[in-house]
Amino acid sequence: MTDSATSPARRLFRLKRSVMAVLLGLLVVGYGLYAKSEQIVLGAEAYIFGYPLVIMDVTRVNAAQTLGPENQLRRVRQFPEASFREVVRPNVDTLYTTGFIDMAQGPWVFEMAANDQRYEVMPFMDAWTNVFAALGTRTHGTSGGRFLLAGPGWQGAVPDGLTLLRSPTRMVWLIGRTQTNGVADYPLVHRLQDGITLRSLAGWRTGKQAADLIPAWQPAPVRPRPPMDQMHDMRTDMFFTRLALLMAHNPPSTADGPMMVKLSRLGIKPGRPPEWGILYRWSVGLGRWIADWTVAKELKKPRDLVNGWSSPPAILGNYGTYYNTRAVVAMVGLGANLPADATYPNTRVDANGKVLDGRHRYRLHFKAGTLPPVHAFWSVTAYGADDFLIDNPLHRHALGDRDPLVYNPDGSLDLAIQADPPQDGPRSNWLPVQAGQPFLLNARLYWPAPAALGGRWNMPAVERLD
Repeated sequence: MTDSATSPARRLFRLKRSVMAVLLGLLVVGYGLYAKSEQIVLGAEAYIFGYPLVIMDVTRVNAAQTLGPENQLRRVRQFPEASFREVVRPNVDTLYTTGFIDMAQGPWVFEMAANDQRYEVMPFMDAWTNVFAALGTRTHGTSGGRFLLAGPGWQGAVPDGLTLLRSPTRMVWLIGRTQTNGVADYPLVHRLQDGITLRSLAGWRTGKQAADLIPAWQPAPVRPRPPMDQMHDMRTDMFFTRLALLMAHNPPSTADGPMMVKLSRLGIKPGRPPEWGILYRWSVGLGRWIADWTVAKELKKPRDLVNGWSSPPAILGNYGTYYNTRAVVAMVGLGANLPADATYPNTRVDANGKVLDGRHRYRLHFKAGTLPPVHAFWSVTAYGADDFLIDNPLHRHALGDRDPLVYNPDGSLDLAIQADPPQDGPRSNWLPVQAGQPFLLNARLYWPAPAALGGRWNMPAVERLD
């Protein structure tokens, strides 16, 4: 009698079963790898999408500890020093009037006194860093105005004399700027800043002054770490938990629908943080790391350079679904204006494409009639490789048309950019940098003319002299 255990049919059956088990195992492993790869890709996309909202909130909390509570204006009375580390690439052209505003406690009355002496722009950003209103000289002339700032769910009647500004999110950030022509201009600009006020609608109706509504406040005894450092060290699961909670009151736009579907595949929905296992967290964390690494790598690549200068995209402050651009701006220039109010050409290289370095001397030459075309004013600021101001004995960080520059006999202009004082040119035209350290230049054109916005004018190349 043949043993069934050793019969050819039985052995064939066992072989087929083994093969099927191996194939099933490979299928499970393959699916697992596919699933993890999907989570990695979605994690990268979700991180880029949510980065602006999260850093806005981190900046809001940081400001409440260092600058003052929400719902009141902070009037910055002097330019930042080289030690300033709160925001990358701070400007030394304007004095700021800023404040985070909680629309759930609104609505609010924002007033601007008449101002025919200095250019000003008061942009209001929503929680996703889009500028939903830009008040000031360009849009409203010099007569000032009164505005009712209301959140997305407010349904009341707008009082007579007020113009409605509707925020699409609960979180709002005002980063107002008033032209300041050097330290000697502080007293005038301070008076102009005092003419900018924020009050609750109830306080405005009762005639209470803005100063009467400011509560007592003391800065945090221990200064918190800068927002960028906090973002860098934030755990991935905490990042996405914070994103989910923030989206409940700062809803994405309708156009973000496809992205919200992707977030839901990661278990992320407004008001509902994700619940991930360790492998899931690892996969999404890897996606985040890849996104950070990719952005850092791409930022180092010169793109669309003209004479070595790169100009910000036309969608600045109004990003739509260009999430990559929105995230990059949040990383390197949080709080950017609309291009119509200010545009920011920048360069890290000279005319030959070599990295700018304080070991060398450079010249920025404007031919006669080719100065930056603006309705307001322009400047060029030097920053270190870390995107912060460069310490120097003169405390001079920028040069522009408001400075006592010396022009050449033919009407052209030379700016000397180097570590040591120029030996063959006026010191008034010297923009100091740090010896032996890489640096970058950031031009600013306030209320740029159409030629600057349309590409008919470009910054000249930076010439290396030695």
